[in-house]
Amino acid sequence: MKNYTLKTFLIAMTLVGFTACNEKKQKVEEKEPMVTYDEPESKLPIEGLKLPNGFKIEVFADSIDGARSMAMGDDGTLFVGTRNEKKIYAIQDRDKDFKADRVIELDTTLESPNGLAFRNGSLYVADVSKLFRYDNIEANLDSVPERTVIYDDFPEPFHHGWKYIAFGPDDKLYVPVGAPCNICDSTAVDERFATISRMDPDGSNREIYARGVRNTVGFDWHPETKEMYFTDNGRDMMGDDIPPCELNRVTEADQHFGFPFCHGGTIPDPEFGSQRPCSDFVAPVQTLDAHVAPLGMKFYTGDMFPEKYKQYAFIAEHGSWNRSKKSGYKISLVKIENNEAVSYETFIEGWLDQESQEAFGRPVDILLLKDGSLLISDDFGDAIYRVTYDDGESQVASVE
Repeated sequence: MKNYTLKTFLIAMTLVGFTACNEKKQKVEEKEPMVTYDEPESKLPIEGLKLPNGFKIEVFADSIDGARSMAMGDDGTLFVGTRNEKKIYAIQDRDKDFKADRVIELDTTLESPNGLAFRNGSLYVADVSKLFRYDNIEANLDSVPERTVIYDDFPEPFHHGWKYIAFGPDDKLYVPVGAPCNICDSTAVDERFATISRMDPDGSNREIYARGVRNTVGFDWHPETKEMYFTDNGRDMMGDDIPPCELNRVTEADQHFGFPFCHGGTIPDPEFGSQRPCSDFVAPVQTLDAHVAPLGMKFYTGDMFPEKYKQYAFIAEHGSWNRSKKSGYKISLVKIENNEAVSYETFIEGWLDQESQEAFGRPVDILLLKDGSLLISDDFGDAIYRVTYDDGESQVASVE
C-alpha cells in the first residue's frame, strides 16, 4: 500500500500543468536587453591546453556566465543557453575576426534554458517543462523578443530536467527527458522519464524515440547513415571505475538502452539488474571512461581539419564531480568505421591539472562553424573557445 501511495502522489505531481497550449504567446518581461563588452582580454590559462600538432585554441568569447548549449543563427549570431544562470545569450562577431565583440542577454526569465536549436529564422529554447520559440530573432536582437509556447507538458522535476535539443535529418525536434534520480525505475511513474522524444516543429505529434536513457545532454546524426548517436551519463555511487559513461547509436525507433537495469552493456545494476538481463538492451557503440560526464557531441563534417577527422565524433567530457581522482575535463574522439567504434582517444586536455586536481574549465557543447573550425562552450570558465587547424599553407576563413 505504501508503494501505491507514493506512485499516486508522483503521478499527480507530474500531471500538474499538462493542459495543451501550443502556439500560446508569452511576452518576455518588459526590459531592454543587456548588452555587454567589446572584446575583453581573457585571463583563462589556455596556453596550458594540449592539442595535436597543427591545432590551435583561442578564446572566442569570454565572461559568458554559465555558457552551455549553442546554436548558430542564419545570419551568424551565436545563441548560448545556460543551466543555472537563467540566461539566453546572443553573441555577435560583427567585424568577422573570430572574436566576439557584442554579447546580448536576450532573456533572463526562464528556469533553466539549457537547450537551444535554430530553424527557419526561429530560436527554439527548452526549459525544464516547456519548449519556446522566438521568431525572427536575429532581426530583433535589440528589442525584447516575444516567445511562443510550443509544448508545455514535460515533467517538472529539475533533477536531470535541463535539456539538450536538436533538429534531426527528418526535421523533427528531438528532446530528452532525463531520469529524476541517480538510479530509479522512473518509468513506473511516467513513461517519458529516461527517454528521448521527437515531435514536429510546432510541438505536435510527440512520440518516444529511445528508452532507457539516463541523462543525455548531447546528440548528433552520422553524416552518412543519418543514424542518431547520443552521449549518456552513467549512474553514480558504484565506485570510481564503474559504470562507464556511454556513446550510443539508435538504429531504429523505440530501442531500449538499459537504464536502470544495465549499465555499459554488460554491468547489471545492483538494485534493478535482477529484473531484466543486459541482453535485453542495446549496448553502447563505445563505452567511455567512468564519470567523465559526456555532454555535447558532434561529427566533424568541415574542411579545415585533416580529412581523417571526418571519421570522428568529438565529445565534450564535462568531468566528474565525486570521483576520488577526477576524470574527464577534456574533448575526446571516437573513431567510427563501418558503423562501429574502433578507437577512443583524447583530442584536447589540460582544463584539469592532474597533480593539484584543480580545473579552470569544463567543456559542455561543441558547434561546427562553416569555415570548418570548432566552437567549445565552457560553463565553469564562462567562455567559448574556437579550435582551428593550420598545416602551414594559407587559407581563407569566414563564418559566413
